[in-house]
Amino acid sequence: MPTSLAQLPIGSRARIVSIEGTDSTSSRLLEMGLTPGQSIAFVRTALLGDPLEVEVRGYRLSLRKTEASRVIVEPESASS
Repeated sequence: MPTSLAQLPIGSRARIVSIEGTDSTSSRLLEMGLTPGQSIAFVRTALLGDPLEVEVRGYRLSLRKTEASRVIVEPESASS
């Protein structure tokens, strides 16, 4: 079931389904490599829970929770 990246548990992997919105923030997320079909891993959060650190396309990226909430993902099953 699709959910936002910000709602995934730490350590989980997912596949990006879409990026919500059509503004400059959405475009920037796409330009950073967060494209539909791409696998993404939620690595950790900062001490106070924001920003989030994710791994996509072999590099790590920090996103604010508001940005991560725009990234719609489908969690990968444990058997994948």
